[in-house]
Amino acid sequence: MAGRVEGKVAIVTGAASGVGKEDALLLAREGARVVLTDVNEDAGRAVAAEIGDAALFIKHDIADEAQWQAVVGQTEERFGGLDILVNNAAILIYGNIENTDLATWQKIQRINSDGYFLGCHYGYAAMKKRGGGSIVNMSSMAGIGGVSSFCAYSASKGAVAAMTRSIAAHARTTLSNIRCNSIHPDGIRTPMVSNLHSTMPKGVQSSVRMMDQKQLMARFAEPKEIANLVLFLASDESRFINGAEMRIDNGYLMWAD
Repeated sequence: MAGRVEGKVAIVTGAASGVGKEDALLLAREGARVVLTDVNEDAGRAVAAEIGDAALFIKHDIADEAQWQAVVGQTEERFGGLDILVNNAAILIYGNIENTDLATWQKIQRINSDGYFLGCHYGYAAMKKRGGGSIVNMSSMAGIGGVSSFCAYSASKGAVAAMTRSIAAHARTTLSNIRCNSIHPDGIRTPMVSNLHSTMPKGVQSSVRMMDQKQLMARFAEPKEIANLVLFLASDESRFINGAEMRIDNGYLMWAD
């Protein structure tokens, strides 16, 4: 089934590392031309260079409206339009309801909520010009279940899930041929997660389990496993899937031990 997104144009945010990098690489291998965005310019350009002429890197703060307008504009200018948007970039900061301050709350919402809204707003408009498209929003199991250690992050990912449902309903109502789905992973072995554990306050009893080998086998996903689902939702194979919350969590919600 090679060429599953042949001829399509994609934007992937947070594409310099982790899941975003794997998304970009896989979409390109399956025939898409890919615009990679990230605040990490050196790493992002390296991934784009690995892909070659079918890729363009743009340094991008996803919470900046003018930068979203520029990214979509450059995508249309370079590749002729937009068919796939993968809202993947995010930040994760430890904090429960007692020790999260307003500044941290607002920082997380600015990126994880506002940034996704802006991507969907401008991405949707670009896809209408093409007669359809697929938006894939990276939410989290934290947006469905209760994760005490990440109050603001959980709220931001819950907002992403609710916004996704609203966009999907609007797309169906207006017959726009645009689909919008959210992905809800549990732990993923990425630099964001790995670095979080090293910076947690000493003595904190987190609900996030440490990444030893046993837990990796039982719980933590590889970025490529998430990218496989992104590819499916981006492709025409999933053309009747709209507004879905796709859990990729190895049975997290069934875990009772």
